[in-house]
Amino acid sequence: MENVDYIIIGDGYAGLFFAHQLIKNNKSFVVYSEGKKSASQVSAGIINPVVLKKFTTFWKAQEQIDFLISSLKEIEAYTGENYFIEEPIHRIFHDENEQKLWLKKSQNDELINFLDKKFTHLNTVKNDFDSGKVNQSARLNVSGFFMGLFAFLESKKQLIKDKFDYSKINTTNSTYKNFKFKNILFCEGMGVKNNPYFSDIPVIPNKGHHIKVKLSEPLSENITIKKKHFLFPTNGGLYFYGGTYDREQLHSHIDDSAVEQLVKGLSEFYPYDFEVNEVNFGFRPTVKDRRPIIGRHPEHENLYVFNGLGARGILNGCYFSKSLYDFIEENIPLHEEVSLDRFKEK
Repeated sequence: MENVDYIIIGDGYAGLFFAHQLIKNNKSFVVYSEGKKSASQVSAGIINPVVLKKFTTFWKAQEQIDFLISSLKEIEAYTGENYFIEEPIHRIFHDENEQKLWLKKSQNDELINFLDKKFTHLNTVKNDFDSGKVNQSARLNVSGFFMGLFAFLESKKQLIKDKFDYSKINTTNSTYKNFKFKNILFCEGMGVKNNPYFSDIPVIPNKGHHIKVKLSEPLSENITIKKKHFLFPTNGGLYFYGGTYDREQLHSHIDDSAVEQLVKGLSEFYPYDFEVNEVNFGFRPTVKDRRPIIGRHPEHENLYVFNGLGARGILNGCYFSKSLYDFIEENIPLHEEVSLDRFKEK
């Protein structure tokens, strides 16, 4: 029987950022990975402090950005790579009213550090009303991040490529197969619906598609462009464009309507030919109040959940991994806005 401080189930942003907290604090652990591409692994990797529909920000945006940058530097120390890509978002304006709204909002205390007051005219794409730059926005090298962390965990024999079997947990003795554990953390995204301990948490699947395209005229700037969706350069001379949001079509195959929506959206501002080389989709675990769900099982004191990261998986996963670690190890209460306990009465 091998003793471990933690068993982590799930290999998306929640699981890996929590694993980083354990690495920092010299805790022993294993991560169970089914080897399927999670929603995290097909995500755009956008790091963005601004809601670009309404030009607003969100709860703890600055703290989350700062914490992510310092965490990625810590991760670089043991993987040897920095996965932070400094390619800011440029939001194409639809009309003059959006320009005026952007300038008005840029005076707000909570947005002054994020909305650049100087507009930019972009080459290659249609932007008759110019674009606004989001300061402190960037991207995560998603494929690099997962490859690098998986390789590191494998080298330490901390990655177990196997489907987790709930029936093998012995909650009385705190054992699972050949492990004796102090804590188990479930970070399964929509997979939580099959989890007998936390299947009732109110996560709602939100299906997102993106396409990878070959542009006949490459973009002249290394930036992320946003109109309806995000466009940015990726590996192999291709560009990522996406992603969609769909709470209705939840079957496990590609929706042609989503692909059409993306092709149409890109055609609206990219005036040259392009070809679609690849289509991907995933199911984001979202929550009505747009807050993660973090907490301890009401009966089994060493079973925990970390879920509901939604469309901001990178920022939420990174920032709240420390809140969860401090809750388990230091008994520091979770913020009521993210705590599992907020659903108790409901």
